[in-house]
Amino acid sequence: MIKKLLLLSLSPLLCWADSYPQAAWVPGGIAQINLGDAHQPMPKAYFRNNRVLVTQHQGQWQALVGIPLSQPPGITAINLGSADSGNQQSFLVLDKHYPEQHLTIANKRMVDEMSADDLKRIEAEKQLMESIKNTWTEKPVDTRFQAPVDGRLSSLFGLKRFFNEIPRQPHNGLDIAASVGTPILAPAAATVIGTGNFFFNGNTVFLDHGQGLISAYLHMTEIKVQTGQTVLPGQPLGTVGATGRVTGPHLHWIVYLNKETVDPALFIGEDLPRLAARNHP
Repeated sequence: MIKKLLLLSLSPLLCWADSYPQAAWVPGGIAQINLGDAHQPMPKAYFRNNRVLVTQHQGQWQALVGIPLSQPPGITAINLGSADSGNQQSFLVLDKHYPEQHLTIANKRMVDEMSADDLKRIEAEKQLMESIKNTWTEKPVDTRFQAPVDGRLSSLFGLKRFFNEIPRQPHNGLDIAASVGTPILAPAAATVIGTGNFFFNGNTVFLDHGQGLISAYLHMTEIKVQTGQTVLPGQPLGTVGATGRVTGPHLHWIVYLNKETVDPALFIGEDLPRLAARNHP
């Protein structure tokens, strides 16, 4: 099943580039939009009123636009200069079908039997995570990511999920299965902007890579960093666990661009074949 899903994800819609995020002009993907010569001042770009990451690539300023999973196919546009500017640059979003995934969760408290205290905690944690997603740091961004854990792909981004046959939100990250205690490493330079134990997410770390590029690491056994700490590529963040809502030990890895979840696999294209091959001994 994983092999079939992986082949679906590695479609012709992806553009491979050296240690640079792959373009995927689909919901949950990344649009790469050239904004002009990199010798000119860095432009500002907005999508859905949110600032967009702008970086230099091959002598051009390039916007990396996170396309929402809810984005309908068709023509849309970014605004240049300000969120309400009439100066726009259009791009085409293509359709993509994400398969279904049905999971059985033995702990029904994690599905549909939460207590009043649980619901209060879940709402507070939701607000906290929204504030983390709003982080914007005006600095150059290192987009050369490495896989954060040495394991195997166990669940891909975007799957239409059902827990105990109850429909839930699509899978907003990439799952990499590994043994409890396996090190989880920073994929690139970043600042730790949040840590904690969450109802669904378990032990979690949030990293700020700059310009709205945020990553999160869920279900850890142990957290080894603190909020405010600067981490370098390959530095330990914690260890793989099975905390929160899980069916087994793994890392659930989330990547946000302009506050939208995008497929983390687009950042580690060179590692994907190695991780996927482990599903076929």
